[in-house]
Amino acid sequence: MTLKKIPSYIKTYFNKGHKRSVQAKKNIIGLLISKSLGITISLLLVPLTINYVSPANYGIWITLSSMVAWMSFFDIGINNGLRNKLSDSFAHSDLELSQKLVSTTYAILSLIFIPLLIILVLLNPYLNWPSILHVPKDMAHDLYLVSLILFSYFCLRFILSTINIILLATQKAAQASYEGLIEQIASLLIIFILTKTTAGSLLNLSIALCVSPIFILLGYNFFLFNRKYKNIAPKFSKVDFALGKSLFSLGLQFFVIQIAGIIQFQTANIILIRYFGPSEVTNYNIAFKYFSVLTMFMSILLTPLWSAVTEAYAKNDYQWITGTVRKYNRLGIMIFFVGIIMLLYSEPIYRLWINNSHIVIPFELSFWMLIFNLTYAYGGIYCGVLNGIGALKIQFIACLFSPFIFLALCYLLIHIYGFGVSAIVISSIVANFNGYLLAPLQFRKLFLRKTKSLQTIG
Repeated sequence: MTLKKIPSYIKTYFNKGHKRSVQAKKNIIGLLISKSLGITISLLLVPLTINYVSPANYGIWITLSSMVAWMSFFDIGINNGLRNKLSDSFAHSDLELSQKLVSTTYAILSLIFIPLLIILVLLNPYLNWPSILHVPKDMAHDLYLVSLILFSYFCLRFILSTINIILLATQKAAQASYEGLIEQIASLLIIFILTKTTAGSLLNLSIALCVSPIFILLGYNFFLFNRKYKNIAPKFSKVDFALGKSLFSLGLQFFVIQIAGIIQFQTANIILIRYFGPSEVTNYNIAFKYFSVLTMFMSILLTPLWSAVTEAYAKNDYQWITGTVRKYNRLGIMIFFVGIIMLLYSEPIYRLWINNSHIVIPFELSFWMLIFNLTYAYGGIYCGVLNGIGALKIQFIACLFSPFIFLALCYLLIHIYGFGVSAIVISSIVANFNGYLLAPLQFRKLFLRKTKSLQTIG
């Protein structure tokens, strides 16, 4: 192939195939560009933030953020319910229903999170954060203010981030990622300025990472609802709480799945800070961020899959779904080999990246973190498809048990067998059995039967 023919070949490739596949390819390219930049910024933020507030304070920030993130319990899975219902209404070109779904979702989330924020603001003076986090008492005032900022950030974000769910539901995943990229760029610039102009402060850090993203997200809502999504913009007159039942019926299953994920991922930092100290929280999160590049890359590729599967399933296009999964599995093999290389060179990369002699990441922790991310990436393919068609029963049942498996294993490995930080990662791997074991089996049973029946009819 000559150099002159390359642009023509690329254009042909991205416009060839089923309309759904073409849309997915374009989304993936947009996601690759924006998410690659986002990953780079995320990695730059880690050493910048650690050196600004110290490794111990960074661990405190991560833990406090994880605890406040438990507020997502109150989401009740409604946004995920909206994603599937909105994809289906767009597949049938029902703009009236789409606007009602959007309006009702914003109304329900506002009725949940605004009162919740008021309760948390009133309750916060009575919370003994130094005792909860096992940190010095002289940090009490700063932690009180930081928690107020975090409470406000998470509650407002849950309402405003619905715009990204709408973009995902309408197969505009790349555009949804641009908003997150703008947030990250703003946070990076503000923290960089802080490092040059102020002394290290958790309060300044919380302002940098929470306040500017909310204004950006607010602007994103205003811009899109006055342009691209003007015909489905939320209106009081379009709120129909009768639709809440359909959103909750599917959303409730997502809610339980969400709870399981929160318990596994967000309690990890709480367990770490209480048993091993804030510095180990920092070590854990450095290794996690390093190897999560693998799952971030896979999630970039998987983001358009969910809503595309919803549309394909609504049109009985099962062969497209099975063919797409095979392509993703081939990508998974590539990710496996990249992960092995990342593990082998992890120690020098940590030194170069973090540039802090006080931080040493054990090879054992890196090994288990790699295994966790590989199994998570593999399971994400099948969970993405099953989520897209609303086949959540098995995942729902598995998530009733997985948090207890996680917590029980953490207790056994730490208290009985004397494992260190790696105990958290090993427990997470075992507890995620649905993704790498049950979901692939469910997918094969469901779609092999459907494709065979279509072949028989044909």
